[in-house]
Amino acid sequence: MLATAGFLTIAVLLVAILSQRISALTALIAIPVVAALVIGSGASTATFIVHGIQSVAPVAGMFIFAILYFGVMTDAGMLDPIIDRILSTVGSDPVRIVMGTALLALLVHLDGSGAVTFLITIPVMRPLYDRLGMDRRVLACAASLAAGVNFLPWTGPMIRASASLHVPVMTIFRPLVPVQAVGIVFVFATAWWLGRREARRLGSGGGSKAAFHRELDAASLTLRRPRMFVVNLVLTLLMVVAMVALRLDPVAVFMVGLVIALWINYPDLKIQRKRLDAHARAALLMAAILLAAGAFTGIMKESGMLSAMTKAAIGVVPRWIAPHLPFVLGLVAMPLSLMFDPDSFYFGVLPVLADVANGFGIPGVRMAQAAVLGQMTTGFPVSPLTPATFLIVGLAGVELRDHQKFSFPFLLAASVLMTLVCVIIRVFPL
Repeated sequence: MLATAGFLTIAVLLVAILSQRISALTALIAIPVVAALVIGSGASTATFIVHGIQSVAPVAGMFIFAILYFGVMTDAGMLDPIIDRILSTVGSDPVRIVMGTALLALLVHLDGSGAVTFLITIPVMRPLYDRLGMDRRVLACAASLAAGVNFLPWTGPMIRASASLHVPVMTIFRPLVPVQAVGIVFVFATAWWLGRREARRLGSGGGSKAAFHRELDAASLTLRRPRMFVVNLVLTLLMVVAMVALRLDPVAVFMVGLVIALWINYPDLKIQRKRLDAHARAALLMAAILLAAGAFTGIMKESGMLSAMTKAAIGVVPRWIAPHLPFVLGLVAMPLSLMFDPDSFYFGVLPVLADVANGFGIPGVRMAQAAVLGQMTTGFPVSPLTPATFLIVGLAGVELRDHQKFSFPFLLAASVLMTLVCVIIRVFPL
């Protein structure tokens, strides 16, 4: 009975979210609560919810302070000199322009927001493409690739994987650092190839280096702190070192980093409040979904439904495929982005897959790592289930089908390549 109830709960959750009849926040709370009451959990359901929330609280805290930190740094203009240098370097050379697009998107995506990445990268670079008559699909593809392989610990898929499986974010991320490095090399190699192809199409030998300048509005200029560029950059690098090399807890690092960032850039208390207010909505919305996901996984686990589902699934999974489950998931993770939105996959599907793998002696963290190699990482810029995809095509001025047809092979290739690297360096068994 528990297994049946669990599968029905997952099915109802997926249908509810994918059909957009109710919000992900509502579905993650209401559906498992009803299921728990139906199977007779009664008042214990509240305890299940609390246990689940406790497991995801550090991840939710990290996300809140990461969004606030990078929002403040963007306001202060930490990326401005880098953006201006890229624009002055690329000139009118298609190869430089496409590679500059990838570099800019990669740097802007440090804040973990795909929407912000595309909102900055595409409008900044599009005039260069239009001036030379370059294919805007290349612009959309280069930006998508760079954002797709940049699955940092504070990006959406990573924190969802961590929250759904109750695994620390850095435990998932650290083994993938060399994998991500290979993915970034692939991005720039692809950008170089696309640029060369555009140069041949346009009959451009090498182009010129005539500088292209962008203009900031008055409101943005009042927030810029150009004199603090080096200080802000050093602070950000020190935080990355603290999380990756020193293995300090990300939530603590971002909390302290945010305080320092506000203090050195905006010592005035009124301005600090305004900057926090400006970025609080995005931070709190995602944090609320994470806490709701904690309630969902807490109920599924503590009620026994997840365990019962796992036992039932183990009985139908062929023994020969069991050792290869992470590898198989890595290969199909990117295309799955076209079928599942991030919440339904990471909070509905991944826990079951991870528990099945665990039944064969494969740690759940391996399944989390396989998922983030493509599911709503390289997959999100072409998925019709994410607003970011429509943002890309709108800003770039291309049709959705054209963007998907052009970019899908490159994004899939990046995901498959990173999966193969995981096998080569023995992150995944094969």
